[in-house]
Amino acid sequence: MNKRVILITGTPCVGKTTVAQQLTTRLNARYINLTEFAETHNLTMEKDAQRNTIIINEQKMLKEMRQTLDNEEKSAVIVDGHFAAAVVPKDYVTRIFVLRRNPKELRGFMEKCGFQGNKLWENLASEILDVCLVEALQEHAKEKICELDITGKTVDAVVDEITAVLNEEKNCAVGIVDWLGMLEREGIIDQYMKT
Repeated sequence: MNKRVILITGTPCVGKTTVAQQLTTRLNARYINLTEFAETHNLTMEKDAQRNTIIINEQKMLKEMRQTLDNEEKSAVIVDGHFAAAVVPKDYVTRIFVLRRNPKELRGFMEKCGFQGNKLWENLASEILDVCLVEALQEHAKEKICELDITGKTVDAVVDEITAVLNEEKNCAVGIVDWLGMLEREGIIDQYMKT
């Protein structure tokens, strides 16, 4: 298979969808939003009412994703979702971009999107504790993963950075972000880690 399958992952509200859609346009790729894909292909098991989210059947998702990628005519596919690393077949993935955003900035984005209470604190904790990065590292080879701090950057700048990595003009790195250490050094960790 000569397709490039690129995953854009990260905590909710970090900017995945906007970046993925612009990258899709730039690369003339196929765009797959995993939440929409799960609903369209009946890959959901139930709804988590407490978190206001759907629970997907990962095995069915892997099978459907493999079939979709096998039948895709475009040479590049962009997959957008915070759980992308777990549900796209490993042998198809060429790059994983884990978007990271400073929790101080991210909290504002989340609050504008209506996140509050446990949903806000759980998702901020996910960013602070590197959950999406850890999941990507558990599922895929480190060489495929690029952690990008997109704090304060425009969508164009982020897409330029991704494109530079894809064109081998820039190297990937993981372990570039330490939000927990930053918040502890600033003495404000209790303002972001609540349950």
